[in-house]
Amino acid sequence: MSDGTADLKNSWRDVAPFSISGIDKCAVPLLIAAPHGGRNYGADVVQNMRDFDSVSVKLEDRFIDLVARAVATSVGAASLIAHVPRAIIDLNRSSDDVDWSMVSGPAPENAVRHGNNRRARSGLGLVPRRLPGTGEVWSRRLAAEDLKNRIQLVHRPYHAVLGAALEAMRDRWGAVLLLDLHSMPPLRSERGQNGADFVLGDRFGGSCAPALVAESLRFFAGYGQAAAHNRPYAGGYVLDRHGAPARNIHALQLEVSRSLYLDDPMTQPASGMSALCNLLDDLCRHLAARVADLASSPPKGRMAAE
Repeated sequence: MSDGTADLKNSWRDVAPFSISGIDKCAVPLLIAAPHGGRNYGADVVQNMRDFDSVSVKLEDRFIDLVARAVATSVGAASLIAHVPRAIIDLNRSSDDVDWSMVSGPAPENAVRHGNNRRARSGLGLVPRRLPGTGEVWSRRLAAEDLKNRIQLVHRPYHAVLGAALEAMRDRWGAVLLLDLHSMPPLRSERGQNGADFVLGDRFGGSCAPALVAESLRFFAGYGQAAAHNRPYAGGYVLDRHGAPARNIHALQLEVSRSLYLDDPMTQPASGMSALCNLLDDLCRHLAARVADLASSPPKGRMAAE
């Protein structure tokens, strides 16, 4: 999958669901993750999609895994790259964030009903059901056993590995930052003009030290890059579960406009990918230095009381 193409083997189970590297040998207290960069669909999943070409382009953080891997290698950071795509299971959703009406058979007695869950109700729960402009994603309902396997084989181990990695890196360095890397469609302002090319999400201060967010905003401003904070993307389940700034485990989501590194149809890498990698390389070096500062001074104030 190093060439960036979709993997259409018989099943997504034929390839490891994710890869992790650099935990013990990283040169900086930084872990870069790409939970929505997977392209290992499997022919069986593709056959059940109503419109694979449209759905894959809209659901994937298209080729952001290539950016994450390149930047992590350059700065000496650890990395966690998902290979199973978001269409199969969304690693940025809770495992109970399920629209049970799309699953065959009765829902578990303790299931959270999708009518009370905004994400699942919108069609973008643990397994995406529908997309604006595309409609229903699947030709038939998902078997309950299949959903169970996706959770047990992909979602549960991904978060277990991520949690353990962050604990180990915090113990080694005194502090650690998870940079959860995503990509987004180009944003437009209320007046129809180009919006921010980068959006930083920290769950409104709940997942990351303010100093790291401030450093990121200063960095982008210094390069003349438009960046927003928590709007329209504040982060999701990854930050809720793994961000613990009171324990010096910081988690920051970074959304990158696909127009910066993809071609006009937003389907293939373009010449801008190299420039984006260089920019994020510099950002990560700045953030790594600030994380080192946090390691030498324990959290204070509100975060220390969490």
